[in-house]
Amino acid sequence: MSTSTSGQALPEPPATRSGSVLRDWFLPPRPAEPGAVTARRERRALVVELVIVFAITLGMAGVQSLISLLDALLRPEGLGEQAVAINASRSTLGLLDLAQQLVNILRLFSWGALGVYLLWRGGIALRSVGLRRDRLGGDCAGGAGLAALIGIPGLGLYLLAHALGLNLSVQPSTLGEAWWRAPVLVLSALGNSFAEEILVVGYLLTRLRQLGLRENGALWLSAVLRGSYHLYQGFGGFVGNVIMGLVYGRVWQRTNRLWALVAGHALIDVVAFLGYALLRGRVGWLP
Repeated sequence: MSTSTSGQALPEPPATRSGSVLRDWFLPPRPAEPGAVTARRERRALVVELVIVFAITLGMAGVQSLISLLDALLRPEGLGEQAVAINASRSTLGLLDLAQQLVNILRLFSWGALGVYLLWRGGIALRSVGLRRDRLGGDCAGGAGLAALIGIPGLGLYLLAHALGLNLSVQPSTLGEAWWRAPVLVLSALGNSFAEEILVVGYLLTRLRQLGLRENGALWLSAVLRGSYHLYQGFGGFVGNVIMGLVYGRVWQRTNRLWALVAGHALIDVVAFLGYALLRGRVGWLP
């Protein structure tokens, strides 16, 4: 910022301000809080905590997803000729199937709750990671924008990867036409979005800040982790979710609005799950 001959500060030229904003999106400064942990014992405890959390949640899902992809690659048919379902029946008996679906959804919410609890127990104010209740309307609107930004190109990337034989046919729902199908699919979308955005963005990026990692390095770790547990879908699913992780993680780093990410992710999944259930077998362009 320049000064006048009278000593008063003059505003920066518009080009300078816009250049600064653009630079901050690609090379964001590290926020002052939370501060980096310097004590060796505390740093070791954070690393152990991260290993345990992701060993029982999305990190283990990433390992299982990699094994699933290797199994698909070793089969005689190509990836494009194989299919994988996200929400599939777990029992031939309707009520038991419903119970299994609800237990799985509860597990997802429990994973997200674990991340929230550990941050809170570690002295991190939940408002500081974007879990605020005073701007939910704005977060929902922002989430809708993020859903459009990611969802529409993501569908195109999936169709392209499938056409090139790099992705399995992803079936968001193969549940039968039970009375509980729609609410279960909505709850499943909410559970997925809550668990993923809390753990992979709010929790992980906060802990990496405490360990002193740079914002870009932490962002890439978060994005690759997100892609890893989608490897069961094929290479297109991995790439698409890494891109989503880069966008969502950067939005959080710059705006600190975590509920917006949860809302945007949930909207993408609700449209995918319910839309596929309604369109399955009725349109020719859907694998």
